[in-house]
Amino acid sequence: MALDTLDLSVFIALAVAVLAYLAKQKLFPTKDDSGFLPASSNSGRNLLETIKRNGKNTLVFYGSQTGTAEDYASKLSKELSSRFGLKSMTVDFSDYDFDNFGDIPNDILCFYLVATYGEGEPTDNANEFVEWLENEADNLSSLKYTVFGLGNSTYEFYNSMGRKLNEKFEELGAERFATYGEGDDGKGTLDEDFLTWKESVFDTLKNELDFEEKELTYEPGLKLEESDFLTIDDSEVSLGEPNKSYITGTKDLSKGPFDHSHPYLAQITKSRELFTSNDRSCVHIEFDISNSNLRYSTGDHLAVWPSNSNENIETFIKAFGLESKNDTVFQLKKLDPTIAIPFPTPITYGAVIRHHLEISGPVSRQFLSAIASFAPDDASKQRANKIGNDKAIFAQEITQNLFNIADTLLYVSQGKPWTKVPFEYLIENVAHLQPRYYSISSSSLSEKTTINVTAVIETEKKDNRWVTGVVTNLLKNIEIVQNKSSDKPVVTYDLKGPRGKFSNFKLPVHVRRSTFKLPSNPNIPVILVGPGTGVAPLRGFIRDRIQQKKNGSTIGETLLFYGCRNENEDFLYKEEWPEYAKELGESFEIFTAFSRHDPNKKVYVQHKILEQKDKINKLLESGAFIYVCGDASHMARDVQASFSKILAEGRGISEEKAGELVRSFKVQNRYQEDVW
Repeated sequence: MALDTLDLSVFIALAVAVLAYLAKQKLFPTKDDSGFLPASSNSGRNLLETIKRNGKNTLVFYGSQTGTAEDYASKLSKELSSRFGLKSMTVDFSDYDFDNFGDIPNDILCFYLVATYGEGEPTDNANEFVEWLENEADNLSSLKYTVFGLGNSTYEFYNSMGRKLNEKFEELGAERFATYGEGDDGKGTLDEDFLTWKESVFDTLKNELDFEEKELTYEPGLKLEESDFLTIDDSEVSLGEPNKSYITGTKDLSKGPFDHSHPYLAQITKSRELFTSNDRSCVHIEFDISNSNLRYSTGDHLAVWPSNSNENIETFIKAFGLESKNDTVFQLKKLDPTIAIPFPTPITYGAVIRHHLEISGPVSRQFLSAIASFAPDDASKQRANKIGNDKAIFAQEITQNLFNIADTLLYVSQGKPWTKVPFEYLIENVAHLQPRYYSISSSSLSEKTTINVTAVIETEKKDNRWVTGVVTNLLKNIEIVQNKSSDKPVVTYDLKGPRGKFSNFKLPVHVRRSTFKLPSNPNIPVILVGPGTGVAPLRGFIRDRIQQKKNGSTIGETLLFYGCRNENEDFLYKEEWPEYAKELGESFEIFTAFSRHDPNKKVYVQHKILEQKDKINKLLESGAFIYVCGDASHMARDVQASFSKILAEGRGISEEKAGELVRSFKVQNRYQEDVW
């Protein structure tokens, strides 16, 4: 039967609507909660298709936990493009699938910049790739690669991820076209190690692969366009909200998952100062998560999302002459489709500086050399090049003075603002603010809806400047205001946050899972070692055991070795330990070491461990677990040596054999570390 006129009109309208919807999905894909286009909507998760569609011949992969490897990868990718004309792109492992990874053609150069996290583990974004590489990859004979590992030699598993990738690629038949490199943050040489490796790679590109090197020039990947009609009063403009969902209100913000792309705004319900020292500070902070589905387990880490202090923002704005731009709104457009816009737009200059740029940390020699071309005058340019190209001068004039980016540029230009620097350059070349991680000091068994953290405030006075940690000073500012203290913070913050969303002492947070866990059987004895704020997760463990006892479990012996400088100044949770002893009875003992008590003899936790050698050896023979938390550079190694010495003496074996036994404990998870 023929369609009448009305039916035909309705049919045509529906067809047009469907076609329009499909076209919209293709041309204007839906953004995710961060405000960015997901990989699947633009290039898909197929890496080979992305390479082909965008004409890329160089890939710079990064495995990054704190943002350093990502920052290095971004800078390296831009420099490869500018210096050698390579069509490069940075690649976050988590953005792609690996099914056809082995089919990457041999005319593609692959750079891998990978950090090692925790006990020799891959970073969160590289975890799935490493699993695939170890368990599924079988032939990578067409892969041309080089690797730079970012590590810390104070950790036992120094640079294990860089080494693992290098060796695994080689084992699977890949061809390394340039030398393998490593950087050591433990010695403070990471930047210099990276520069040395990069220069050797560039030599290889020129001398062995016949690429022609050009003068380094800035080639923007983003274009900034200021808005003529949007203002800070418009609801769609980002003022520094964590992601797009906090602007649009399209998502239930009490529901997870909460992770590095989507935090929960948790209220700080209680805060208090733990030190009685005149020149040092440590705060106890309690976050309320009762109105969310955010959960944690004792021993996990809390990621706190930072913002920059008013004082550092003021200096940064002065350094680039941005005083009149603070509330100006702009949009960003991608000049390269493979580049991700790093924050929601439209946004204001002030919001980017406060919430998205890492402006407080040290500046690198590489950054100073690269930005020299935008110097305000020839004298400043020459000075920037001289300092940036000389390792010794840079160390003496910049590093030793603890200068950040703004401090450095104002020092070089003698106070003249660097107004020639495009803001796109800062977005692309200044590292972006990353969450700071803190060991949780509460028990998920007894405090299911509260997360505690314990943080020493990082402050150092250099000449007339304060050099400050970002999050710790934010927490101290909150503690002072919340408790109406007469103390004055070293630096101050906008505690209300964008559109007042942080009012009533809220901060964006998420939980990072940890393998630092008590044995599943509460009857197993444990030996806990945690000087300073290393005691934070151990406090949570002890509170766990108290709750387990209340629930009817038999609790094994619990020894805590705690150390600090002075019993009367920085003894953390001093009033709590006697209460825990009452709850746990004879199963709990605490041994304290005060390094500044006797000026003629410094006593540390490793000394107290050796004093209890017979008790410890007996507990280890009965299957005790060891937990060590705190400083990796000295304490953790000295403590491990003490346990080796106890085992050697108690079992009549050499210290070398005892050291092997301790390492076997680590493999069995009987010796766990949470160190930094």
